[in-house]
Amino acid sequence: MKSAVETLNPTRVRLTVEVPFEELKASLDAAYKKINQQVTVKGFRKGKIPARVIDQRFGRGAVLEEAVNDALPKFYTEAVNEAELNPLGQPEVDITELKDGELLAFTAEVDVRPEIEIPDFSGIEVEVDAVEVTDEDVEKSVEQLRSRFASTKDVERAAAEGDVVTIDLEAKVEGEVLPDGVASDVSYTIGSGELLDGIDEAVKGLEAGGEATFTSQLKGGSAEGKDAEVTVKVSKVSARELPELDDEFAQMASEFDTLEELKADSRKRLENMKQYDQATQAQERVLEKLLELVEVPIPEKLLEDEINTRKHNLEHHQLGQMGLTLEKYLEFQGKTVEEFDAETKEQAVKGIKTQFVLDALVNKEKLGVNQEELTEHLMRRAASSGMSPDQFAQAVVEGGQVPMLVGEVARGKALAVVVEAAKVVDTNGEVIDLSDEDEDAAEAAAETVEAAVEGDEAK
Repeated sequence: MKSAVETLNPTRVRLTVEVPFEELKASLDAAYKKINQQVTVKGFRKGKIPARVIDQRFGRGAVLEEAVNDALPKFYTEAVNEAELNPLGQPEVDITELKDGELLAFTAEVDVRPEIEIPDFSGIEVEVDAVEVTDEDVEKSVEQLRSRFASTKDVERAAAEGDVVTIDLEAKVEGEVLPDGVASDVSYTIGSGELLDGIDEAVKGLEAGGEATFTSQLKGGSAEGKDAEVTVKVSKVSARELPELDDEFAQMASEFDTLEELKADSRKRLENMKQYDQATQAQERVLEKLLELVEVPIPEKLLEDEINTRKHNLEHHQLGQMGLTLEKYLEFQGKTVEEFDAETKEQAVKGIKTQFVLDALVNKEKLGVNQEELTEHLMRRAASSGMSPDQFAQAVVEGGQVPMLVGEVARGKALAVVVEAAKVVDTNGEVIDLSDEDEDAAEAAAETVEAAVEGDEAK
């Protein structure tokens, strides 16, 4: 076999392959055997029909077609390996010559990964938010914990902000009560924003037995998006009673003996959260700077497929689970179809570019992935998918997605290398050292990379 490569553009090549006919022998034998099993000829047992008889009865062309279809993938793969190409997607194959007994010649056009030169990234500098936990932050955290231990007490007065009311609802559209527009004994905290727009104003000031009517746009159900006349009747008003903020509360709500110990722990937790957010912010901004340094040609077909995949996943998975159509989603977002298409393309380009650049860095730095790293990543992905680690691992193996997970971990390690080399400064001018922030730096970076690559729309 002879092969040659012609570069059509930075992301597409044409392979020209010539195969001497003797190299087709195995495929020809397989073709005769396959046809033998599929046809019957009077006077011959099934599977024992001579090749010359098959040629006479069914045509040599049918045999050649079967043999070529069998042989092409093998010769294409050999040509790709010989040229050391990294193909993307399926090739467009054209048989240019087929001479029985002499030669098979074909061309194959395919998109390939572009060759990427990774520049010196040690000069990257980014600014991130400073880690600052105020007394107000601590008080807010403790108040949130306190509210979880609140009790309610029925009161004989008008409902006010923060009260819990028990209500009956009836929604009408164009004067007709909706089949799914009636609800009884609904518990609602005034000001929580968990029900219909306008309900807070309607129930404030009502006592038990009070009733009000208001207009609200329905966000779900059979009349989604329509304005409804909603009647709300209050059957009970309850005031929320918060426990006293003292040592007794600390002992009830936590493992600490004093309120001061509880507050100190809350401060430490908030600091850890803000440090994690700061590290994530650094990773995102370093990645942006790295991508700005590298010119990456994007294969047109790959980009088209990526855009279509993103649109399909958004419309049929994310929005489907939320009970939204793409049209309604865009309406809520205040976006036109053109704006949505432009954003989707921009995110797809960024996702592809991120993969190409970090994969090139993985190769340059010779970064490997060990079993412990892969297992840790698998367990995190399992948790985010809602599956058990065993279920997720089985699905990954059965779906042939192990290389994909290995790639995710490796890209995370590559980004961690860049972050370690970059200069990260907070808004106070303090230099932040993220080189050994924690043992899971690469895994945290993998999450940042996934977000950039996947670019989830519905948030």
